[in-house]
Amino acid sequence: MLWIILAFSLLIIQIITIIITEYRRPDKAVAWLMILFMIPLIGFLGYYFIAKEYSRHRIPRQKEYSRESFKADLIDRCNQRIPKNRLAETVSKNNKFHTLLQNKLTIPITACNETTVYTEAEQAFEAILESIAVAKHHIHIEFYIIRDDDFGTRFEQLLIRKVQEGVNVRLLYDGIGSRRLGKANVRRLQHAGVETGCFSPPLPAFFNRRLNYRNHRKIVVIDGKIGFFGGLNIGDEYLGKDPTLGYWRDTHFSMKGDAVLWIQYTFLTDWYMVKGKLLTDPTFFPVQDSQGREFVQIVKSGPDETIQELIFSLIVSAKKRIYMETPYFIPDPGVLLAIKTAVMGGVDVRIIIPCVPDKKLVYNSTLSYVQELLQVGVRFYCYQKGFLHAKVLISDDLACSGSTNMDMRSFCDQFEMNAVFFDRKIVNRLVQDFFTDLNVSEEILLSEFKKRSTLQKMNEVFARLLSPLF
Repeated sequence: MLWIILAFSLLIIQIITIIITEYRRPDKAVAWLMILFMIPLIGFLGYYFIAKEYSRHRIPRQKEYSRESFKADLIDRCNQRIPKNRLAETVSKNNKFHTLLQNKLTIPITACNETTVYTEAEQAFEAILESIAVAKHHIHIEFYIIRDDDFGTRFEQLLIRKVQEGVNVRLLYDGIGSRRLGKANVRRLQHAGVETGCFSPPLPAFFNRRLNYRNHRKIVVIDGKIGFFGGLNIGDEYLGKDPTLGYWRDTHFSMKGDAVLWIQYTFLTDWYMVKGKLLTDPTFFPVQDSQGREFVQIVKSGPDETIQELIFSLIVSAKKRIYMETPYFIPDPGVLLAIKTAVMGGVDVRIIIPCVPDKKLVYNSTLSYVQELLQVGVRFYCYQKGFLHAKVLISDDLACSGSTNMDMRSFCDQFEMNAVFFDRKIVNRLVQDFFTDLNVSEEILLSEFKKRSTLQKMNEVFARLLSPLF
């Protein structure tokens, strides 16, 4: 009898601890309480080591000042290159959204940019490899996933060759995303002279209670003059070689112009976080010689600077259309309400999701939102050609794309990098890609969707309750 009382008391203490700690995040509290009831004690241990709320590393005051003063100089440089009359004509069409961009985001709008959009991984990878091959001074690379496979080997060999040519190569990878990257691969790179850094290695991150916070960015910067970013990682599956997922549809970008300075800034901020080395050499931020005319704003987000407000504002500011492509659709209550309000206000809202899931539990959570949004008028489509990994949001004449998924993990727990595009040419290109994907997608009809089995509905309920955790 005594052990029952003790076990019950211990359970009550665990419940109270979660409620008190997570009262500001009730969705996560519910998810962790459900896990606790399913697997008592083990669930609480998981909560203790995984669910710690993010807090920034302490940065010595002098270095923090140096970084911020350098950032201010960079902002001044970019502002001097902006044609004010064109900025007012292009950006200030939506005053409320423009105000948010100025007040919330820490990186300014930049001018003189040229953007290339890639929808085929092979084309994007070849462009990246060609740019690396002609690098003269430095190559900065950051990926969530780097595989030890055929393309990963090709990538590795090129980096080693560039070091032998005298180019400085720095490589960041995520400890969880790249957990299959062998130590032998990393050692080969290091022995060749590549500087490497692992963002939150699994074991230290576990004991530091930071395992849940991952770096999901995908960045390549060549000589400070050209930057790549988007949804692609390094691996054969992105070339369509995964037998289960098949063809891989993604959206990736190359950039020339002042926006590259902020892609570089994002990488160097992450380098400092991982390596403790503050790199502010002016050669990393050369004068940009791009003759482009595009306005682009790089959006650097993470647990300490969320992108959620930007996504919300893009949705609520739309007057005509919201087109969305995402592999994972798990919106928080605010974004969900914004989507419902938009469609009920007459906005054309269309969302393309994969037909073939790469993560079944996450996919079931995505499906749990479909019926309630179909009922208010949102149109959903399942991509049939292969696996859809593109992350694109189009709101009227603006577009936002990069590494951010439309889910709570990307909103609140992961380090991401997107860009807001203001130029009509780029937005129209992304709209064209959206309708190309729409042509190989099957619309989900409410009448048919309601017919799914009771077991499937139960799986969706279960996945949705856990969704704040993934």
